[in-house]
Amino acid sequence: MIGAPGNGAILKDELKAQLEADDRVSAVVDLSSADITYPQVSFLAAQAVRDGKADRGILVCGTGIGTAIAASKVSGVRAATAHDLLTIRGSIENYDAQRVKEGKAKSICAVCPVLDTCRQFAMESGELYGVWGGLTESDRHKMAGRRRTG
Repeated sequence: MIGAPGNGAILKDELKAQLEADDRVSAVVDLSSADITYPQVSFLAAQAVRDGKADRGILVCGTGIGTAIAASKVSGVRAATAHDLLTIRGSIENYDAQRVKEGKAKSICAVCPVLDTCRQFAMESGELYGVWGGLTESDRHKMAGRRRTG
């Protein structure tokens, strides 16, 4: 997934051409349109990644801050602003590390004798952070029918 509002179109088009020429990339889906806003394209890309339609998303705009904030509003998605290979690598590795950490925590919870009590506490108290009762932050937000706000 790649996308940009009008102020990121030139760089986005260049990145798209490079990705399409790369044998390691199986497909590049461009979510951009002439009138799309940065929140709209950010939400579309984040939802596609969350739903498994893409492994990663690239959003291009003026600073990258607004797109990262907007994309991170989608439950289960963490977006980062990156301007070079070092920050791109760091954001990917940190996100992957978080997913591994959550997986390990969930496996510990799965055999815990107080799993249900812990889960109930987390849901009733609105616990926002960490894995509780085998549920990640995103899991709890989905169960509660609310969007993550931070």
